[in-house]
Amino acid sequence: MGVTPIEEALKIANQAELDLVEVAPNAEPPVCRVMDVGKFIYERTKKEREAKKAQTKIEVKEIRLRPKTNVHHRSFKTRDAHRWLENGIKVRVTIRFRGREITYPELALEDLKEIAEELSDTSFVEQMPNMEGKVMTMVLSPSKFGKKKSAAEIQSKPEQIEVEIKSE
Repeated sequence: MGVTPIEEALKIANQAELDLVEVAPNAEPPVCRVMDVGKFIYERTKKEREAKKAQTKIEVKEIRLRPKTNVHHRSFKTRDAHRWLENGIKVRVTIRFRGREITYPELALEDLKEIAEELSDTSFVEQMPNMEGKVMTMVLSPSKFGKKKSAAEIQSKPEQIEVEIKSE
């Protein structure tokens, strides 16, 4: 409609039974629009809800172990992790040290290597094992498209797992 005085713009809005809304107050001259504010807010919230539904939420499950966890108990945990990875959920494997166990981080590193090998058909190591205080962690992500690797591919590309031990 071009540049019009405020009184005339209000008159136009009242005749159309709509609201006069200031869209860009910092512009020179300020930009206003004649519209139904209730309808505008409703449509905006509707778009926000649709955008929120479209977002993908990354879920991370955790397996907690100790260096002395036996193989049988660990197999239960890896079975759960296998199921989660197939459903597209990331898995964090943590090994917590208590007391003097901290002096043997290579035991925990060996456990994490074995777990990574067991789950290599449905996952890959996203975060290599690292030591943070009394906890050693490793993050596994589901392999893309649920593609399972063959045994030959796994043996041809053995994953090297290194650990950085920080003394405190």
